[in-house]
Amino acid sequence: MFSERTPEKSFPTTAVAIAAVAVVVLVVVLVLMSRKPSGPPPNVPQAVSSYADSLDVTNVNMSQSTSLSGGTSTYIDGHLANKGNKTITGVTVQVFFANDVGNPPQIMTVPLSLIRTREPYVDTEPVSAAPIAPGGEADFRLIFENIGDNWNQQLPVMHAVQVSTK
Repeated sequence: MFSERTPEKSFPTTAVAIAAVAVVVLVVVLVLMSRKPSGPPPNVPQAVSSYADSLDVTNVNMSQSTSLSGGTSTYIDGHLANKGNKTITGVTVQVFFANDVGNPPQIMTVPLSLIRTREPYVDTEPVSAAPIAPGGEADFRLIFENIGDNWNQQLPVMHAVQVSTK
């Protein structure tokens, strides 16, 4: 009866709210920091690589196939020779699909893949898996899935916009 009353402990809502806000801010900062900077937009013409003059592209041909779902894949195959003095470890190509209606061409930027095998089907690999030494040669394939309907079906113009070397 004459003893002192102990104060009731209240839940620290202010501290919990501050901690929750701090966690949210930390997560947002981590997400923003983990984003890779995006390069130039894929449909804007880019400058040709300075090493592009050392690449000799020959025997370029085009083919198409239709999947069971109705989609069309377009393949551009060719032969690449390294006439420069560096080993090529990667090539990014910008391809311009022209049309006959006066619109700007559809531009697609894709990595060049080397043909590893042709039987029982064409299998590709990145250039980094089989770098092309100076004087070396290799067959390549470019694969496109979403070419616009107004493309004139002519062989597109191609430019090497990035060539990685060592």
